[in-house]
Amino acid sequence: MPHEGSLLQTAVIFLLAAVIAVPLAKRLQLGAVIGYLLAGVAIGPQALGLIRDTESVAHISELGVVLLLFIIGLELSPRRLWLMRKSVFGVGLAQVVLTGAVIGTIAMFVFGQSMPAAVVLGLGLALSSTALGLQSLAESKQLNAPHGRLAFAILLFQDIAAIPLIALVPLLAATGPDTAHGDGLEHGLKVFASIAVVIVGGRYLLRPVFRIVARTGLPEVSTATALLVVIGTAWLMEEAGISMALGAFLAGLLLADSEYRHELESQIEPFKGLLLGLFFMSVGMGANLSLLLESPALLLGLTLLLVAVKLPLLMLVGRLGGGLNTANALRLGVVLAAGGEFAFVVFKLGKDQGLFDTYTYDLLLMTITLSMAATPLLLIACARLLKRPQSTREVPEQYKQIQTDAPRVVIVGMGRMGQIVSRILRAQKIPFIALDTSVDAIELTRTFEQAPVFYGDPLRAEVLHAAKVGDAEYLVITTDDPEITTRTAERVKRLYPHLKVLARARNRQHVHKLTDVGAVPIRETFYSSLEMTRRALVGLGLSEAQAADRIQRFSEHDEQVLETQGSVRDDRAKVMQNAKEARVELERLFESDAD
Repeated sequence: MPHEGSLLQTAVIFLLAAVIAVPLAKRLQLGAVIGYLLAGVAIGPQALGLIRDTESVAHISELGVVLLLFIIGLELSPRRLWLMRKSVFGVGLAQVVLTGAVIGTIAMFVFGQSMPAAVVLGLGLALSSTALGLQSLAESKQLNAPHGRLAFAILLFQDIAAIPLIALVPLLAATGPDTAHGDGLEHGLKVFASIAVVIVGGRYLLRPVFRIVARTGLPEVSTATALLVVIGTAWLMEEAGISMALGAFLAGLLLADSEYRHELESQIEPFKGLLLGLFFMSVGMGANLSLLLESPALLLGLTLLLVAVKLPLLMLVGRLGGGLNTANALRLGVVLAAGGEFAFVVFKLGKDQGLFDTYTYDLLLMTITLSMAATPLLLIACARLLKRPQSTREVPEQYKQIQTDAPRVVIVGMGRMGQIVSRILRAQKIPFIALDTSVDAIELTRTFEQAPVFYGDPLRAEVLHAAKVGDAEYLVITTDDPEITTRTAERVKRLYPHLKVLARARNRQHVHKLTDVGAVPIRETFYSSLEMTRRALVGLGLSEAQAADRIQRFSEHDEQVLETQGSVRDDRAKVMQNAKEARVELERLFESDAD
């Protein structure tokens, strides 16, 4: 009974810490990861002391990384891995070897470590945090950006490289004549046998098993089977003395092309998120705060040294190997500059094998933890530094030189909406010109559409003059930033009062702002929502005429409500009252139609 109570109490403490710390960190724009780290520090034995058994928590929380790598494997079919071979095995290998060599040299000649210890330190610190890196990229929606894709490839190689590194530590530690070569051979055979079992089993057993389970129609059995596959392969790898994460990754890779991939991903995702959070909390709990209080300058210095060494090397690899520009190379460096979770495993093994003492081990762990905690702050600083849209990329001269006859329409912004407008105008042979501040968007549009699009900020009077906006009949603003859209509309209407301005409106509040400056707002989701509703109504039994009539009545009614709300928009109570009355009125309107 006490055991049950303590287990429930521990679960409550973890969940409460996460619920308080993570939203607070997100509100402060620090990201979820640093929230979990701070929560772990707070409840750990060094602070409030609510959780004492950090070893057990750390062991369970490793499943978060295991599940993460299983999902990575699921999303990465062998075919895709082969297509990424240059980034994974070329750039990834270069990063690990180069960074490992530099850090190892510093460890040996500056800090006086032995050659085996320096090799383990160099390669261990060359690894970055897969969980932190991917989580940060996903939060900022940059996984598909050039630096995001390269970061994914490098992290993937690091995860693969962690396995031979873990196997290498005992060999480096075995300096005496007592070491039996038979043990090393036996261990190697066990490793290969385990990998062979996972590959053969995954190829010939997993699909039939999932087919049988799917026929039962019981989602809980399907979830249990998915967890069994992941945790089972992880356990098998651990028994063989290598990384649990490799087993999970291989299992995911083997199921990447199966018809059950999406089902598996949806079942594992909730467990992955919770256990990853637990992993970061366990990292925070393991932080040796007394060491931080005793030697703050030393720890901060080591953390800065780690970031200062890894960041420029990552930028160099990103520029030369990955073909990134300076801005994206900097983003890559910031995401991967911290230490990684596999380093905890490698250094613990190194300590157990006698490569370095407990004090060095604690220093290393605190350095990695501090570097991981600093990453969200570095990402915020990097985002602010690179906020200016195109200051980091040179704009070709031909994009700046706006050459046009008198256009009838000027389009501002060549995203998805702008491209659709331009295609229809072009098909109608209506002369137009487009402006954008994204070199990538201009290149894409010029390449595929051959449209007259030029680089220019529509807030600058000289750009508007060069684009001959004064000779146009319409200005169509399709940019997705509401503030820029409003400022552009206001600027253009002030300079060219005769011009008709159509502007993309994000929401109802944005509609009112655009109306105030003299533009005609076009609500970006309104018409597509009406069309979706019309089709749903027809599918639910209304005739085409009835559905069209309902949509027409709603549209007219909503426009009237929007106009009324515009006159009282500064009074929240009146807006809410108006919305409530509008709902009642709409129901009454439809009821009278039915009668």
